[in-house]
Amino acid sequence: MTKIIVKDGGPLTTVQDEGRYGYQKFGMPTAGAMDKYSYKIANFLVENNGNEAVLESTLKGPKLKFESNAIIAVTGAKSKVKIDGKKIKMWKSHYIKKGSILEISMSKKGLRNYIAFKGGLDLPKVMDSKSTYLRGKLGGYKGRKLKNGDKLKLNKEVEKNNFEEKKLAKKDKPNFSQKEVRVIMGPQDNYFTNKGISNFLKEDFKVSSQADRMGYRLKGKDIEHKDGADIISDGIAPGSIQVSGDGKAIIMLADRQTTGGYTKIATVISVDLDIVSQKKPGDLITFKKVSLSEAHNLLKKREEIYKKIRTKNVELSSTKSYKIRVEGEEYEVELREIL
Repeated sequence: MTKIIVKDGGPLTTVQDEGRYGYQKFGMPTAGAMDKYSYKIANFLVENNGNEAVLESTLKGPKLKFESNAIIAVTGAKSKVKIDGKKIKMWKSHYIKKGSILEISMSKKGLRNYIAFKGGLDLPKVMDSKSTYLRGKLGGYKGRKLKNGDKLKLNKEVEKNNFEEKKLAKKDKPNFSQKEVRVIMGPQDNYFTNKGISNFLKEDFKVSSQADRMGYRLKGKDIEHKDGADIISDGIAPGSIQVSGDGKAIIMLADRQTTGGYTKIATVISVDLDIVSQKKPGDLITFKKVSLSEAHNLLKKREEIYKKIRTKNVELSSTKSYKIRVEGEEYEVELREIL
């Protein structure tokens, strides 16, 4: 069976896919990849579907030894990625030979990396998902982060003659330095004073040290309530921004609880939630109010990028090998699309 040996798991490397949907009514969080864009692109670059399990690392990536050939792609935070000590490019597919070692350094810009493997990881699903939910100790690899000595199985053996190099166009790469985060106001924005809303939309907020896969607590000017922070508990969507009794905002993320009793002043739109997920403690965020139709249009543009990659549009670089015969002589040639 094809295996990858974890030589160094890094600070926090877990198995994640799209998420665990359909179980929130039972109190089960969705979990799943924090940065959905980087996650999906990694999968598409190795010709997986958009919901295959990958490795998500935080701050520093893992060190992996391959016991068989593989095709991989690394996306997400700007990091130095090496195969057998030689630097390789991110946002691009690579053929890995048996015995090779992949290593990802400390992130320089952004927080999380995604490693996709052609064919995906051979792991059981728990409630229709391979995602790791750390607090519940379920899913992924034994319900926990990867440790030194762990062995992962791949679903597919690959050969180099089936390898087609792909990369994401530069213009489609995310900007993790983006400070502005767009939000849709509500559902309880009427619980806040005009001053509170003004502070929320005009001031800078800093990601505090209380930041994990469940949520980011922000530092900044108080967001003032009219009459307290408590409400009857209701559902919490991805990107919901709760404001607790002390006037501090908390952005709810992948491992968030399913319901909560604090007022929610706004919700981060889907395309910017990926940017939020790449913020480190100390990074700044400002909020900008947008309409629901604007959020929908931005999401449609993102789906167009996915479609281009899946259909091998010209935005994707590819290399193919052919055998041709010229005047009785046979030659092997490579055709590479140049962006």
